[in-house]
Amino acid sequence: MGAVTDVTDADFEERVLKSDKPVMVDYWADWCGPCKQVSPIIEELAQTYGDKVTFVKMDTNTNPVTPANNHVLGLPTIQVYVGGELVKAFKGAKSKSVLKSAIEEYL
Repeated sequence: MGAVTDVTDADFEERVLKSDKPVMVDYWADWCGPCKQVSPIIEELAQTYGDKVTFVKMDTNTNPVTPANNHVLGLPTIQVYVGGELVKAFKGAKSKSVLKSAIEEYL
């Protein structure tokens, strides 16, 4: 059903802040071990909720502006936006159940 797509500094506002659906943003980097643990969980959630929620990931190595503007201080950081507003933020690797309940709150 859904897939996790890449978002950049250039299209963050359009794809995340102006989305008519809730958006889960996964901030990651290739050197981040815990990011690699979270990635398959986000992919699974996208398969389940992709029709109701947009899932995006941002490589913080190539997109430094948005993470700085959104107070991303460690990786992985997962943020949930609804109507352009940040409603949830998680720092560090989280379990599927924690991320799932964060999404379901806004469906």
